[in-house]
Amino acid sequence: MTETVSGDDARRLFLALQGFIGAPDRTGGVPGVLQRIGLVQLDTISVLARSHELVPYARLGAVGRPAVEAAYWGEPAAAFEYWGHAATVLPLEDWPWFAFRRRRYAAKYPDTDPKLSREIVARLRVEGPLTSTQLGGAKNGGPWWDWSKAKVSVERMLSAGLVICARRSGWRRVYDLPERVLPKELFGPEYDDATCVTELARRSAARLGIGTEADIADYHRLDRQQVRDAIEPAGLVAVNVAGWPTPAWADPAALQLLRQGIRGRHRTTLLSPFDSLVFDRQRTERMFGYGHRLEAYTPKHLRVHGYFTMPVLAGGRIVGRVDPAREKSTLVARQVSFETGAVTHVAAALREAATWVGATAVRVERLTPASARAELEAHLR
Repeated sequence: MTETVSGDDARRLFLALQGFIGAPDRTGGVPGVLQRIGLVQLDTISVLARSHELVPYARLGAVGRPAVEAAYWGEPAAAFEYWGHAATVLPLEDWPWFAFRRRRYAAKYPDTDPKLSREIVARLRVEGPLTSTQLGGAKNGGPWWDWSKAKVSVERMLSAGLVICARRSGWRRVYDLPERVLPKELFGPEYDDATCVTELARRSAARLGIGTEADIADYHRLDRQQVRDAIEPAGLVAVNVAGWPTPAWADPAALQLLRQGIRGRHRTTLLSPFDSLVFDRQRTERMFGYGHRLEAYTPKHLRVHGYFTMPVLAGGRIVGRVDPAREKSTLVARQVSFETGAVTHVAAALREAATWVGATAVRVERLTPASARAELEAHLR
């Protein structure tokens, strides 16, 4: 008989697996966060910090940039960059499971300049890890997308698995040879497509707890039909979630955790819109009743909630949103909106964020509801 769980239980399980319930695992630090959630999405936008810094902050509190960069791009390598959920940092041990995607990219984008590719590989072999600038320039001098031939070639090789990025210099990728970065047990295996997708579906379900086919597919951007075929070999079990319109599947270990009871304090924090808790917009709306749209690329006069709106998580629910900025030592909340009764949670999230980025004051500009301004500012003081 298929087990039935409530929507609240599915949400609490997801929060626990993502690291938002219970005492933060400070001994595991940022590497522990990456292992727990399986991937960290990268993005160029930087407001309070870049998104890959905001993700561990949301779970651990104040985390310094050196700790984040050491976890993602330290030596010896413990992570690499690849197309997981968009551009992501992934644990190094996940390398074998993306063989199916590397093969797909190699077939879809054939090498149009094999001579240049051979020259790049030869230079990496002799000179060691290099940036695209060192390989011949990242751009041709035009807009950011006007890549040089060397940049186009090395990025194609990255997608095809002929080179690897396990380190950054500033915000620049550093390219290396996989056989030099990966341990033999990770570099050697070449699994078939079905085996790769089955393992990634299993890992996705373990991070979601309970998810629909679409949820499981979105975590690593898998094909829906491939996920459907992987459910049984991945060992996932059917679950009914009250209020969900489509069938769901669960990781058995996660279900056992739910049966044992999930206990611990809920984290109150600002979330990056690229955090794995909320980057699947349809799942976020279904689980939290919260719709999010990134408006960074929307003309300013058409924005509803702001440039880089960050959801406010408190008590296991999303209770508001903040569009933050910094002006010297002041954290500026350019636009804030929240539910009735959430003012203390929003204030706590803003205070902690201000402390993390070294701001000594918080200034609130537009506020919804406007009637809560005096109370919010009193809590912020």
